[in-house]
Amino acid sequence: MDTATLVFLIVGGLGVAVLAVGLLGGEILHFGDVGADGPVSLEMVAGFAGTFGFAAAIANELIGAGSPGLVVAATAIGVTAAVPAGWLTMRLSRAARDMPTDATPTRTDLIGSLGVVITPIHPGGYGEIRVRVGGQPVKLSARANQPIPLGAQVFVVEAPSDTSVVVEQTPPVQ
Repeated sequence: MDTATLVFLIVGGLGVAVLAVGLLGGEILHFGDVGADGPVSLEMVAGFAGTFGFAAAIANELIGAGSPGLVVAATAIGVTAAVPAGWLTMRLSRAARDMPTDATPTRTDLIGSLGVVITPIHPGGYGEIRVRVGGQPVKLSARANQPIPLGAQVFVVEAPSDTSVVVEQTPPVQ
């Protein structure tokens, strides 16, 4: 392996490392501002550099670059491979960053939901109920004014905290 190939591999490795930091830890470590990226993002530059380095190293080894002209040819091949890879990296990172998501459920979303008692509720004490929030089953501590037996259907009337509710038993279906 000659010096040019080693340099290309180092550039490719640094590109991959910067891409990993940008995708996985950029916002955690506060590297850059997502709104200040403009047309060129950190992910795009890293994707370009990684692809350029590895493609140029492969080309350099395959053409047996020993002269400066062949190293320039390997560099051109690396740039040719890196331009679409950088563009694709930019598109994919923007799509992931701008992906719409549902709002996070809050305790006000619990009020009015129906649930089932999974641990009996005693007067003045807590039991447990299971409700569905956002389509997912959630187990909550529950209290009520009167005792409610295991398996009874309940209606949430108040949510004093994110993990506890006040319930009333619903009439049995006939």
